[in-house]
Amino acid sequence: MKRMSTSEKIFKILAYVLLTIFALACIYPLIFTFSSAISSADAVDTGKVILFPVGIDFTAFSVVLKEKGYWIAYCNTIFYTVYGTAVSMFVAVTGAYALSKPRLIWGRGFNFILVFTMWFAAGMIPTYQNFINLGINNRMGYILGMGFNAFNIVLLRNYFSGVPHEIEEAATIDGANEFQILTKIYIPMSKASIATVTMFYALNRWNTYFWARMLLAEDAQPLQVYMRTYMEKMTGDSGSMVDYSLTAVQYAMIICSIVPIIIVYPQLQKFFAAGVNVGGVKE
Repeated sequence: MKRMSTSEKIFKILAYVLLTIFALACIYPLIFTFSSAISSADAVDTGKVILFPVGIDFTAFSVVLKEKGYWIAYCNTIFYTVYGTAVSMFVAVTGAYALSKPRLIWGRGFNFILVFTMWFAAGMIPTYQNFINLGINNRMGYILGMGFNAFNIVLLRNYFSGVPHEIEEAATIDGANEFQILTKIYIPMSKASIATVTMFYALNRWNTYFWARMLLAEDAQPLQVYMRTYMEKMTGDSGSMVDYSLTAVQYAMIICSIVPIIIVYPQLQKFFAAGVNVGGVKE
C-alpha cells in the first residue's frame, strides 16, 4: 500500500474538516427548525432554543393541523408537483428526443431557438402580460404555462445524443417505430438523466412562489404562497393567535411542508451524479 506524502495528508485532513463544517452548516437549520417547532412558546419567542428543544410542546403542530387553508394549499402543491412534473417531463423527453436527431428538418435552427431562450428573456412585465393574455391564471393553465424549461431539455438532448446510433438502427431494421424506439431504448437507457431532470422539475414545482402568487387566485395558490400570506395576515392580526407563538407555528408549517421532499429526495439522489455528468459533457 502506497504511503501518502505530507502534502497529501494535509490536503485530506483539510478536505474532511471543510466537508464536516459544510455538512453541519447544512443540517443545523433543519435541526433548529424542528426543535423550535416542538419547543414551548416562551422558549421560542425569547430565543432560548439554540439547537435542542426547550420545554417540549406539540401545540404548534396541533394549530397547523386545524388550519384548513394550509391543507388546501398543501393539496394544491401536490397537484402542481405531480401533474406539473408529468407534463414537463413529457415535453422534455419528447422534445429532447426529436432535437437529438441529426435527421430532424431544421434541427440546428430549433436547437438554436431553444438555447436562445436561455440567453435572453422578455422581462418581467411583458412575461406577466403574456401569461395573463394566454389565460395562465388557473390550475391547468399554470401547469401548462410553466411546463417548459430549456435547460432541462438541453440536458436530456445531450444524454440522448450519447445513445449508440447502432442500437437504434438495429431496432429500425426489426420494424420498431419512433415511439417504440423512444420508450423501449432511449428511456430505459437514460434512467439516470431522466431521474435527475424529474427531480429538478419536482423541486421547482414544490417550491414555486413568485409566479404562483402573481397569477393564481387565493384558493388555487400553493403552499409556499399560503405560508407567506398567512404569516403576513397573522402578524397584522395578533388577536387571532394570542394563545400560542406565531413563530413556533411558522416552524411547524415549514417542517410539515418539507416532509415529502425529505422522503423522495434520497430515492433519486443516487441518479444525480451520473445524470448531470453524462448529460452535460456533450454539446
